[in-house]
Parts: sequence; C-alpha cells; structure tokens
Amino acid sequence: MRIAIVGGGPGGLYLAALMKQLDTGHEVTVWERNAPDDTFGFGVVFSDETLGGIESADTAIYGAMERQFARWTDIDVAVDGRSSTIGGQGFAAMSRKELLRILQARVAELGVEVHYRTEAPDTDRLRAEYDLVVASDGLNSQVRTRYADAFGPSLDRRHNKYIWFGTDLVFEAFQFIVRNTGFGTMQIHGYPYSDKGSTFIVEMHEDVWRRAGFDRTEHEVFPPGVSDEYAVQRVAEIFADDLGGHHILTNNSKWLSFTTVRNEKWHDDNVVLLGDAAHTAHFSIGSGTKLAMEDALALAACLHEHDTVPKALAAYQEERKPVVESTQRAAQASLEWFENIGMYAGQDHDEFVFNLLTRSRRITFENLKDRDAEFAARIQAAFARGAAVGDGEVDESGVDEAAPAMFQPTRIGALELKNRVILSPMDMYSAVDGVPGEFHLVHLGSKALGGAGLVMSEMTCVSPEGRITLGCPGLWNDEQRDAWARITAFVHERSTGRIGLQLGHSGRKGSTKLMWDGMDEPLAQDNWEVVGPSALPYGDGCHVPREMTRADMDQVVADFRDAARRGVEAGFDLVEVHAAHGYLLSSFLSPLSNVRTDEYGGSLENRLRFPLEVFDAVRGVVPDHVPVTVRISATDWAPDGNTEHDAVEIARAFIEHGAAAIDVSSGQVTKDEKPAFGRSYQTPFADRIRHEVARPAGVAVIAVGAISSHDDVNSILLAGRADLCALGRTHLYDPQWTLHAAAEQDYAGPAAEWPVQWQAGRRRPPTSRTDKVPPRLALLREGDSGDVHLRWRPGSVGAAEAAPETVSA
Repeated sequence: MRIAIVGGGPGGLYLAALMKQLDTGHEVTVWERNAPDDTFGFGVVFSDETLGGIESADTAIYGAMERQFARWTDIDVAVDGRSSTIGGQGFAAMSRKELLRILQARVAELGVEVHYRTEAPDTDRLRAEYDLVVASDGLNSQVRTRYADAFGPSLDRRHNKYIWFGTDLVFEAFQFIVRNTGFGTMQIHGYPYSDKGSTFIVEMHEDVWRRAGFDRTEHEVFPPGVSDEYAVQRVAEIFADDLGGHHILTNNSKWLSFTTVRNEKWHDDNVVLLGDAAHTAHFSIGSGTKLAMEDALALAACLHEHDTVPKALAAYQEERKPVVESTQRAAQASLEWFENIGMYAGQDHDEFVFNLLTRSRRITFENLKDRDAEFAARIQAAFARGAAVGDGEVDESGVDEAAPAMFQPTRIGALELKNRVILSPMDMYSAVDGVPGEFHLVHLGSKALGGAGLVMSEMTCVSPEGRITLGCPGLWNDEQRDAWARITAFVHERSTGRIGLQLGHSGRKGSTKLMWDGMDEPLAQDNWEVVGPSALPYGDGCHVPREMTRADMDQVVADFRDAARRGVEAGFDLVEVHAAHGYLLSSFLSPLSNVRTDEYGGSLENRLRFPLEVFDAVRGVVPDHVPVTVRISATDWAPDGNTEHDAVEIARAFIEHGAAAIDVSSGQVTKDEKPAFGRSYQTPFADRIRHEVARPAGVAVIAVGAISSHDDVNSILLAGRADLCALGRTHLYDPQWTLHAAAEQDYAGPAAEWPVQWQAGRRRPPTSRTDKVPPRLALLREGDSGDVHLRWRPGSVGAAEAAPETVSA
C-alpha cells in the first residue's frame, strides 16, 4: 500500500511505525508542517490498558517509552490548603517531547519518509496518488474541514478557560488543586512527567476568568511559540502557596476554550480521520495523545486484517467509534462538572473529594473501595454521621458507619424513611374505570416487601378527562379511594416501607392507546377532548388540545384538591404533584407547549403561575405530617425549551410554596426531543438543583433516570448529588432489588428487613461449583511493597516508592 499521513504528531507517527512493521513493502509518507523539535505541551498520561496494547504491538517503542515513565498510583486533592490522598489508581506519564523523539527515531529506523516543516500536498491529489490518506492533522484539521459534508463534524466550544503550563515543581502524584478565591473557584490539573517537571493546567469558568482580570490579554494575538506572560504572572500570584517558590514553565501557553470534536463518519472513500481530527475528549479524563495512539493501533490492525481499504476503514470505525464515544460521554460529564465546580464550594471536604473523583461516573464507590478501602470506609462513615446529624440525632454512638449510604435512614419533610431507595412511578395501564385492582396490589406490594423505603403509585389521574389511557387509575371518586386504601393498608401491615401517591393530569397527551398498543397514539374510538395551555399537539399525529379557559383551570384545581384529600383518606404517606413529562402542568411550564399571551404564558414566572396554583391547592388539604413533593422535567432536550437553568428556578418556586422534595426527571415534553441517554444521565440536573436551591432550604432531592445498580445509588448519595434515588425499570426486572442489594453488600439491618416469611432466602444462593484452587501464597515482585499508595520520587529505587507516611487526609 501507498499511505499518506497528514500530520506528524504521536498518532500519525505511531501509525506509520506500525504499518511499516506489519509489511515492509508499505510505502508510508508523513507530512508535518512543524519542525521535529517543535513540541507544544509538556507531559502525556497513559493508562495501563493503553500501555498493554503498545507493548504488544511494538516492543521497541514501548521499551523506549518505559524508560522515560514517571509512575505513581495516588491522586492528591487539595482544597484551599486541605489535602486528601486516594491510592490504587495507576498512572504512567512522560514528556511529550521525549515521546515524539522516540517515535521520530523509530519511523526513521523503519524507513518511513517524513517531511518536516512541510505542508501536505493538496488532499485531492493525495487521494488520487495514494491508496490511503490519513488525516491526523489535529483539532483544526484542514482535511476534516475540506470534506465536512462527508464527515459531518460538530464542534462544541465549552464555557471554561484553560491554559497549559509546566512547572519545575515535581509532583509526587496526580494533583488536583482547588482554590475558592474572591473571583470564584479555580483549579489546577497537575501531574509529573519526568524527574524535572510536571504538567500544570489552570482552568476556570469564563466568568471567573474575567473577574480575575485574565481577560486583559483577550484581544492580543500571540505569534506561534509566544506565551501569555501576563497570565504567567497572575497565576504565579494566585497559586504562590501551591508552587512553593517553584517556577511556571511556558510553551506556546495561552488561554483556550476546550472544543469537543465529534464526527458522524470517520472515513470517506480512502480518507480516514485519526486522533483530534476525529474526536477530542476533555483533558480531565485522558490524554488526546493516548486516544490518538489507540486509534493508530486499531486502524493498523484493521488494515492488516482486511483485504480492501473500504472494508478496513469500515471495521476501524465500527470498532473504535463506540469506544471513543463512551470516553467522550465520560469526558463530557467531567468537563461539565468542572464548569460547575463553583457550586460545590460549600461541600464538606470528604464529600467534595469523592464528588470530584466520581464526576465522570466511570469511577464509582465500589471501584474506589477496591483501590483504596481505607478512603472508601472514611467516606461511608462520614456520610453516616452526616445522615445522623441531619436526622436530628444527638448520640452518634448508635450510627452504623459500616452501613452503605443507600441504607442510611432519611426523611422527606416529616416522613421518616428506612432507606433511600424509591420505587419510581411507572404507568401500568391496568386499571378499570380508574379503579386499581389486584395487579396494583401485587405490583406495589411486592416492591414494598422487596425493601424499597418508599413505593410510589403510577400517575393517578384527578379526573376521567385527565387520564392518559383508559387503563390509568384515578382518584376522582370514593370507589377508587377505597381500592387504593386496600393497597396502602397492605404496604403498612406487611412491610416497613412507605407508600406515596403521584397525582397528575394528562393534558394534551391524554385519550391515547395503551402503551403496548401504540404509545401516544390517539384512541381509535371513545376519544375524549383533551386540553392544554395552548392549541399545540404533542407531536405529529397527536391530538390538538383545546386551549384552557380560566373556568377549565378552576375545575382542574378543584380536581387536584379533591383527589389529594381522597389520597390522604386512602392512607398514602406522601403526595407528589406530577409536573413533568409533558402532561398538563408540565406543558404549562414549557415554552414549547405554552405560547399563551395572558398572565399564564410568556415569562417563566407566568408559566409557573397555574402549576403553583395546583400545588397550593393540594398542599392546602394535606395535613402537615404528609409531605407534598413535585416531579419536574429539568430540561426539554429540545431547542428553545426549558434548560437546567430554568429547572433551578422552577424548583426554587415550588420550594418557596412548601415542596418537601424535588423529584428530578427530564424530557417527554415534545416528540422532537433528543435526550443524551446514558447511565445516570439525569443525575447532573438533580445535583444542580440540590446545591443551588434545595440543600440550603433543607429540601430533599430525588435523582431518577437509568440508575440501575446499588453502586450507582451509593455513588450518587456519597457525592452529594441527591438525597434519594428512584429506580423504575430496575424494579421491574427484580421486585426484590433492594433486599438483594443489601445481601450483595453484606448488609443486614433495619433498613433492609426481610419479611419473616422470606428470611430463609436472605443469603445469596451458592453459585456453580468450581474446582479451581485459589493461590495460597502470593510473592511480592521486586520493588512492590503491596501498598496502594505509590508516589513518584525521582532518584528512588524503582522511581515509584511506597510512601504511607504521606497519605493522611
């Protein structure tokens, strides 16, 4: 093959070396517009997984890299001078300059032709003359831009400012330094890369950057290689204590805004993207160099394994793109966390540290427990003590510090709950004339017996016209009330859980088929008139609602009031007002469904007016010992709809009107939504609402949405992102999920009490037999102390040495 590579960074050079080794007959040519010794940046970090691939692919390159590595296992987190250390992570870093030198030497040895200080020829010419053209020309890829119609790029410029420095201060571990200054929160991402220096990245929100005066050089144009010396001076002043007299090093250092690059396609005919040209991921998650070299490994393997270029490039994209997208999802969560770091300024130190470590959701509590059990135990014990204080308990001697966070008691308003697990409301579409039956008794009763601290009814409709489907339950008459009373009585008599009522009105999403017959599709017959704030349908093919009059609103308020009163009479312990998912109250809140021009439309204050009237009516007939909560959609996932910032103000308004908890969901307001699905994907919205408005007011926040493991629940709680977690589909899969989670965590206590009839099954069943004999003895490798805390100490034996005396928090 004849292979043209545009861009002589680590990704392009590594691919060249790999291809030449796979077949010496390949003709590989690289064009690099910079000189070989032009290196921007300082250190690059690798994971053990990446290094394993590099080692197996080219032992010469790996051996040369290994001799340059700084290795350590610790992460140090310092917040305003107070520091904690977490071990067991595993990092290897080296100088970017040294890495390029190694790769340049290797491709020269293998006979790859590299044109330094040379712009690549016209890409159309390359496409015609070469079998393969590889665009590894970086973030501002000219090749990607030229063929944008084929690749479908999107560039997301973020809100933080960052600047890439080095320092002659040699860190002993990965270093997060957080400073809450008079201008706002600033942070340092630092790590050692040699025995002489460390990478030192300064990052902050643009608002903080401006308040601190860093925008003084905003309009200066710095030539290539020239750094922002004013920034150097200001950073040295602000972080003087952390630098301890050491110097800041520059290398083309200037303020940047991180841009996330994504592409719909990574290849077009015989042109393929690699590294930053194809994708970027925020530096707080991993090195772009690491990703580019992983790309090179995958592309080389695919080219070697397939007999044509088109097949190879299709295989490369199929193999690599999902892996990168997973990394980008984690990176997105991480960069957004750092964009919002200021809202955690009031967090307890240990909680903040755990929050930072788990920000991307890739590291979890169980993961940290495996790496550093002592740190994990401290976090869990601190949470238990905080829960006891929050519950008004004075004597902490009775606190179970070993109990997982999910099994610490809590309360919503005056309602005490044995644990922090909620069965999320889920429509079952199985009522007859609004009357819940045997199915509902078994459905809700089994989840209460299964250990959930609170089980929630599905949306229970306040009127026949407020139903979603003919199968929805209601509370508009006493027969329905009495049927519900049977269910609440079972929960109270047979379990130690509590049961809550969710009240709602379908609005424009009503008069539709059962979910399994056609979700959101209008009934074929027996339709009833649907209403909404405006005469706008939910989507194509949906009912067009009649715009509500004041008389309609008065009737709905009365219906909610009457249903709430019946709910209390039926024995429910909590009442939730459903103002999410595009149903009536939610449709008033969203500008996508509410275009009224009266006092109930327009501004958010006006759009809140009617939902708050309903909430006040419910609160007015519910006694103080029964908390009233609200579920909201934190974002509409659509242009011009509500965002997480609107959600904060919506939550604030309901809290001011007496909401005891905010149940934070999202979307389902329009069929045109584009949710960013993923594990625990709605939790960041709960996190923001909790820290900005709910926690200061003493109001609980409930996280919901793709939370499926006890590890996720514990991680969310320990990080302070929510007070409780609601799980839906997980409980459909396993009605006894909470009890099983207790068994898997070796917890046996009042927060997960097995019904006496089931107690014989409270131990995990034995697994299939294995004849494998586990090793009885394990010999330590030379230089391995067995300690989870290894520090980078140049000059010491093996370079990385255990340093247990340095790891106290």
